[in-house]
Amino acid sequence: MQPTNPAEQAAGNSAARASYTPALVLLASLFFMWGFITVINNTLLPHLRSVFDLSYTQTTLIESVWFIAYFIASIPSARLIARIGYQKSLVAGLMVMAAGALGMMLAASLPSYAVTLVMLFVIASGITLLQVAANPYVAVIGPAKSASARLNLVQAMNSAGTMFAPLFGAYLILGRSKGGTAQAGTVLSEAERLADAQSVILPYGLVALALVVLAAVIARFPLPAMGTAAVRASAEQRKTLSLWKHRNLVWGIPAIFIYLIAEIGVANLFVNFVSQPQIANLTQEEAGRYLTLLWAGMMVGRFAGSGLMQRFAAESVLAVFSIGALVVMLVTLFTTGPMAMWTLILVGLFHSIMFPTIFTLGIRGLGPLTEEGSGLLIMAIAGGALVVVQGWIADIYGLQASFLLTVACELYVLFYALWGCRVDEDATSS
Repeated sequence: MQPTNPAEQAAGNSAARASYTPALVLLASLFFMWGFITVINNTLLPHLRSVFDLSYTQTTLIESVWFIAYFIASIPSARLIARIGYQKSLVAGLMVMAAGALGMMLAASLPSYAVTLVMLFVIASGITLLQVAANPYVAVIGPAKSASARLNLVQAMNSAGTMFAPLFGAYLILGRSKGGTAQAGTVLSEAERLADAQSVILPYGLVALALVVLAAVIARFPLPAMGTAAVRASAEQRKTLSLWKHRNLVWGIPAIFIYLIAEIGVANLFVNFVSQPQIANLTQEEAGRYLTLLWAGMMVGRFAGSGLMQRFAAESVLAVFSIGALVVMLVTLFTTGPMAMWTLILVGLFHSIMFPTIFTLGIRGLGPLTEEGSGLLIMAIAGGALVVVQGWIADIYGLQASFLLTVACELYVLFYALWGCRVDEDATSS
């Protein structure tokens, strides 16, 4: 029986929130950790570019390997979740990440560009497993109406991790290396490169320890079951259902893919861009500290977005934020000096809600197909691998001109918010 008056209804809602709030708090720590580890790459990439004397194309190829892992590992991750359940999969993902972090210590001690690529792939595979498990879990564990607000809220903790990671990386990687503290254009000796390579041993050792501790905590925590509305379809049911009837999912998959090109391209090339003489003329260590402000903007934007979505439709908020991102990227593209740096920092605020909002709009109305749709959306994170295209544009036409690609990505997100995310009534009723 449903509550018969508003007081009983409010009490029921409060009890429901209380039942899943502890799980959301714990899952927020997962979002923090994978955001933290992903963004360490933003300080690691200019560091590796200096150590191995890489071109922009070779540097962004490192990040491409990271995101190729999402494409390769998403379907195996979904199958693993179906076999061992969400909780054990979260623990497994954390342990895979810890193994990759330990492998990064090995890569630094050699040092080896090839081993670095392999270990970053391992870490990214562990994060993929966490993404496939945690994002749909958060989206469906509570009321469907507040799914976007809820996922934006825990994604704000992901942004908190991304905000602290540049400080961690700037201090323990760039700040302890010759290449990170030298002016742009400084040529390092072989001995200096070897010493710089080994500066990542301590930070990745600390990361591995934190991951193992978090895995132990989650293994013992009583996570509540997901709601029945998202229970995976049986083989018989699956014959009568089709993911491709859901326009919001069909257009949402490329929306995630394209958005990731924009987010990762901005973050990965930020340090190199703002350290240029005609922009802000900073050392890489100093630029790494400014990168913290970009990720801080993403955290603030997600908290604000979560609140806005309590009052306004998620797709409307997404449209406004995509217009803001488009405007600041155009300013970055056509100006120089501090103005170009600050507008590039500001794009973090407008990018903030894009991934969690596109994700929840993409799985809206999928019902028993939610798990499969979520897997496809997480696979689309592989779009970050195409940041290598931006690296190629930077090598040929210049780093600033490469942000034309980012502008094109913002336009697609605006299209998705205005039209692509609409749910077809016949699809939800089928």
